[in-house]
Amino acid sequence: MSKANVRRNIMEKNRSSPFREKEKPAQSILSKHLKKVYPIGLQRSNSSLSFSSLSLSLSQNSNDSSITADSSTPLEQKISLALRLISQHPERRSEVSAAAKNVQHQPHQSLDNGDGEFRRCNWITKNSDKVYVAFHDECWGVPVYDDSQLFELLAMSGMLMDYNWTEILKRKELFREAFAGFDPKIVAKMGEKEIFEISSDKAIMLAESRVRCILDNAKCIMKIVDEYGSFSSYMWGQVNYKPMINKFRYPRNVPLRTPKAEVISKELLRRGFRFVGPVIVNSFMQAAGLTIDHLVDCFRYSECVSLAERPWRHI
Repeated sequence: MSKANVRRNIMEKNRSSPFREKEKPAQSILSKHLKKVYPIGLQRSNSSLSFSSLSLSLSQNSNDSSITADSSTPLEQKISLALRLISQHPERRSEVSAAAKNVQHQPHQSLDNGDGEFRRCNWITKNSDKVYVAFHDECWGVPVYDDSQLFELLAMSGMLMDYNWTEILKRKELFREAFAGFDPKIVAKMGEKEIFEISSDKAIMLAESRVRCILDNAKCIMKIVDEYGSFSSYMWGQVNYKPMINKFRYPRNVPLRTPKAEVISKELLRRGFRFVGPVIVNSFMQAAGLTIDHLVDCFRYSECVSLAERPWRHI
């Protein structure tokens, strides 16, 4: 070998060796860092990291917060930043964005201005009793298909001649206990003994005439059951098996009686029911969801309307 060739080989070795020395620390730092943060699935393929295994490791460990805590040198900081940018898998990013869109497009219920309370019908005020508010929020306007529940609401609506809804609802459990859960079969068989016991109960505060009225109405309901199969089928047939949905904006628009309530009242009176005038029948229809009279800006309006649009079902 000539001296020129030897000198050329020495110069090439001197040129290449610094780059090799610089590359080794970078690879060692990267390997050390990845082993610390992502200890699984890092494999080498032809002296390079496998991208598929790297993606798997990152997706399984993307919640590791130590990636930035241990980064001290500028090179490690750059590596940490690169790893954090690619750590979120594209599928997960699409899922997160889709979830965010669903949250953004989810309809919000109307609220009162400023105080964060649900906007209710105007007759529900800050001074309203909790039991009355709960009745408005959970029961009033919800379609009822059970005979016992319909009988209960009809009986309590009749009590509005003597008491308001708050006074009635506070004694609801006492009424249920006294009238056997408003099971029309049992109530229809009650006699003078039960009438005396119920009317004498000072906690219930029902006059004897009111108690007799409830018992007589139970007997009328049983006759309807024999004819129509259920009291529910009979009552819902009066409105073509679908609630009457109104769109009242102000309390003054809500009527105390309606033409439909007058028709049903006459029909019930003809069948022997008592204390079922048009005003009482209208109150009963509102409570049982036969008619939806929530104000349109009340948060319960849309909920009750959605329930009313379901196919009629008999229980």
